[in-house]
Amino acid sequence: MASMRPALPSLPVARLLGEPLHRRLSTYPVVVITGPRQSGKTTLARLAAPNATYFSLEDPDTRAFATEDPRGFLRQLDAQTILDEIQRCPTLFSYLQGAVDADPRPGRFLLTGSSQFELIESITQSLAGRAGLLTLLPFSLAELQQAGRAPTTLEAMLHAGLFPPIHDCAMDATDWLQDYVATYVERDVRQILRIQNLSAFQRFLALCAGRVGQLVNVTSLAADAGITRVTAESWLSVLEASHLIFRVNPWFTNLSKRLLKTPKLYFCDSGLAAWLVGIRQPAHLTAHPLRGALFENWAVTELLKARVHRGLRPNLHFLRDKNGHEVDAVVETAPGNGIAVEFKSGSTIAADFFDGLDFYRQHLPNLTLQPWLVYGGETRQTRERATVLPWSDLGPLLEALAPA
Repeated sequence: MASMRPALPSLPVARLLGEPLHRRLSTYPVVVITGPRQSGKTTLARLAAPNATYFSLEDPDTRAFATEDPRGFLRQLDAQTILDEIQRCPTLFSYLQGAVDADPRPGRFLLTGSSQFELIESITQSLAGRAGLLTLLPFSLAELQQAGRAPTTLEAMLHAGLFPPIHDCAMDATDWLQDYVATYVERDVRQILRIQNLSAFQRFLALCAGRVGQLVNVTSLAADAGITRVTAESWLSVLEASHLIFRVNPWFTNLSKRLLKTPKLYFCDSGLAAWLVGIRQPAHLTAHPLRGALFENWAVTELLKARVHRGLRPNLHFLRDKNGHEVDAVVETAPGNGIAVEFKSGSTIAADFFDGLDFYRQHLPNLTLQPWLVYGGETRQTRERATVLPWSDLGPLLEALAPA
């Protein structure tokens, strides 16, 4: 049985997840990498296991063999095997259990998948205790900077986003994102949900993108999209399971009963959200009404990547009370301790940028939160009210997210 071997980029960008992936491969017989389509899962898997045999279950012949004769399929696999897009053949998980029980050597199977629904359920039922689970999101800005491929302006970065193919192959971001939405987002989600009304789903996607950084009001979202609340909840759940969106919950604490409990909505990539709201050129972001929201979306994903690409739980929250006092992001690094970050897309620092940080420092004194401000300018500053970082220099903040 011949395997398929897609070509690697000539100079692949080093991924932060590489180190935790190697640790899992030395410990578990099965390691699973999840993440959105085109986030670099296959490339990372092949770099981590260069001698492994590779099979894509997107290939109809391979999928038919694995589905119709799973025992025969597994018998022909080599000592180490990569199975790409494993969610396309969920019945294989039960047979993998028998294979790893018979031969539990670490690193035997490296699986990738882009849908959490089938993966998490299958792992829980068949591979509990046998599989390590990791998440790979699109590039972080730091990964591109280290490789010398980072966008040079804030507007270019927010417009293009950070999906690997755009930067590995120097593709036009607008063209690539248009094709990505048509070939992956619409196809995958419509297949799962059996959506008949494509225009309603497209409208729903655009409305979600226009609400990044906002509290999720499902009733309002459903009404604007012309669908029921139950349908909106279902669509949101599948988009989240496909790693296309994620919701950030508030920091729950009994220190203040006035804190809101509604989550906020974000996309996995600022470029994807920007394309969905009609932004086609970096210049459109100079004075666009969603510039600040897209900046916040990008910055929150950078915090998320700094955690999950180290193999850590996100522990990502925000603070907001009923009077509108807010801190954009709070990451708990230890019980009762963490960092608090405000995001401002303006290139000039204003005094009111620090108001949210000041408010919670005064009203939640039992929480130890290091205050940070990330803004759209170019100068790093150490102020009494917070450490200030420009958008292109997040290193100190990202290091603060790692455990000591």
